[in-house]
Amino acid sequence: MAATPAAKRLDTSNLNLKEQVVSINRVTKVVKGGKNMSFSALVVVGDPGAKVVGYGTGKAKEVPAAIKKGIEAAKKNLRRIHVLETTIMHPVLGRYGAGQVLLKPAPPGTGVIAGGPVRAVIQSVGIPNVLTKSIGSHNPHNVVKATINALEQLRDRASVADLRGLPQDKL
Repeated sequence: MAATPAAKRLDTSNLNLKEQVVSINRVTKVVKGGKNMSFSALVVVGDPGAKVVGYGTGKAKEVPAAIKKGIEAAKKNLRRIHVLETTIMHPVLGRYGAGQVLLKPAPPGTGVIAGGPVRAVIQSVGIPNVLTKSIGSHNPHNVVKATINALEQLRDRASVADLRGLPQDKL
């Protein structure tokens, strides 16, 4: 189950992107001469005002270089998300590998009820009120990808009306 690619690449020059490091992993490769250490970083970037989010991974010998590579990869992987003013339109379940993330709308004043990787993605998109539940895998990579998969399943009223062949006021 691969994530659907973005239809067109978004222009990052006019976006106010904020980066958030979700996880840093120390990786060791055992070779004949000893152990080669490197670092892997999972980064989420987003613009809460434009409702845009993306994720990326970077690997390097040093942590700052890995984070920088992750940010560059995330900027190439941006997606626009359909949300209401304060929450999402409907409950949705995103899946990636063994990770599942359930997102549910919440009334104003609830806040973001989410943990770790899910919170990073939701805050990067700029959704102020949402309830979440992470089911299955707790691997940050799978949880981030499942959360973005769930957000991509959200539809606005216009697309649903167009899909059903009805005017918007009949929904």
